[in-house]
Amino acid sequence: MDTVPPPSDTPVGVTVEFAGEYFTLAPGERFTIGREGDLTLDDNRFLHRHFLSIEDAGGLWWLVNIGSRLSATVTDTEGRVQAQLAPGARLPIVFAATTVVFSAGPTTYELSVHTEQPAFRENVPSLDDDGLSTIGAVPLTVSQKLLILALAEPVLRREGTGMSELPSSAKAAERLGWTLTRFNRKLDNVCDKLDRQGVPGLRGGVSASATNRRVRLVEHAIASRLVVREDLAMLDDPELVGERSR
Repeated sequence: MDTVPPPSDTPVGVTVEFAGEYFTLAPGERFTIGREGDLTLDDNRFLHRHFLSIEDAGGLWWLVNIGSRLSATVTDTEGRVQAQLAPGARLPIVFAATTVVFSAGPTTYELSVHTEQPAFRENVPSLDDDGLSTIGAVPLTVSQKLLILALAEPVLRREGTGMSELPSSAKAAERLGWTLTRFNRKLDNVCDKLDRQGVPGLRGGVSASATNRRVRLVEHAIASRLVVREDLAMLDDPELVGERSR
C-alpha cells in the first residue's frame, strides 16, 4: 500500500452510497447516519438515533462512531484491511472506496464511502512462491463455508449496499438440511477458528451473546470477502450434499 502526497488542509468532497442512494458531502459538512439523521437507515429500535458521523478535520475526512453500544466493521473494498470502529472511536477515510458493515438486532447494514482524493492507494498483493495470495486467507472446510453462506445469504443476494435481515440459527440449519445441534456445533468450530486468528466478538455464549456472535460472524465474512455472492451456488449444489453431513 503506497502513500500519495499528503492531503491539503481542506479535503475534497466524499460521497456516501446506501441502497442505491448517493449523498455528496462538501468540505465543512457533518453527515450523520442512524435511525435519524442525514441518512435515515431504518426504524429499527436496536439502532442508535445517531450512530455514525462523517466529518472533516486536519485535511482528512473521518468516520466517527457517535453511538454508545454498537460497533462497525470498516474495510477497503477488497477486504484486505479491516478495523473495528467501537463507540467513541474514529478512523480516517483513506481509501478511494471504504465499506462500512454493522448490525443492529437481526438486521445487517452495508454502506460505502467514496473519496475523490484517497490518502492511500492499494497495490495488488504479492504472491507467495506457490502463486497464492495469503493476505486475509482463512482455510475453511466445505461445511464451515456452507454454514457462513447460509447465515450471510440475504446479504449476499442483495444488490449493492443496503440492509438485510439475518436468518435465525434454526432457519439457517433448515436451509442446510442440518439439525440445530449440528449447526450449533459447526458454528462453534468456525467461530473458534476465526477467534484464534484474532477476529473479535466470536467468543461462545448464550442468549444475546449467541445472537451477537452470529451477527459478528456475518459482518466479518462480508467485510473480509470470506464469502462472496458467487459462492451462493454451493448452497444448492447437489455434489455438496454429501459434504453437508461431515
